[in-house]
Amino acid sequence: MSGPGEQPLGIDELLTRVRKRYRRVEPGEAFRAARAGEALLVDIRYAALRERDGVIPGALVVERNELEWRLDPVGSHRVPEATGHDLRIVVICNEGYASSLAAASLHQLGLHRATDLIGGFQAWKSAGLPVTP
Repeated sequence: MSGPGEQPLGIDELLTRVRKRYRRVEPGEAFRAARAGEALLVDIRYAALRERDGVIPGALVVERNELEWRLDPVGSHRVPEATGHDLRIVVICNEGYASSLAAASLHQLGLHRATDLIGGFQAWKSAGLPVTP
């Protein structure tokens, strides 16, 4: 996000900038949208966190290093859920940081409705929303 001769951004500034490009969602909103079939929840946490804390029922698990390949609707390695560029995707990481960068990356693929969960999985769990061991 910085060009030649410009001061590089720190991660806090980068997060601030990418988050201004879309509207993030709270756990309750994500839950309602997923339950209504209006959003695909995508859990990008690594296996050890899922094993430790559980998973969100119905969420698609795609580890961060595969995210773009799996959700690109025109990609050769896409998952069946990657049905088009209008798909509303809510990316979920552990605390809501990596998911912001992941959502920004999905925007670059043309997934203009991608967003992320404020506070990540930990906020979901703290809100008392469904979690499966």
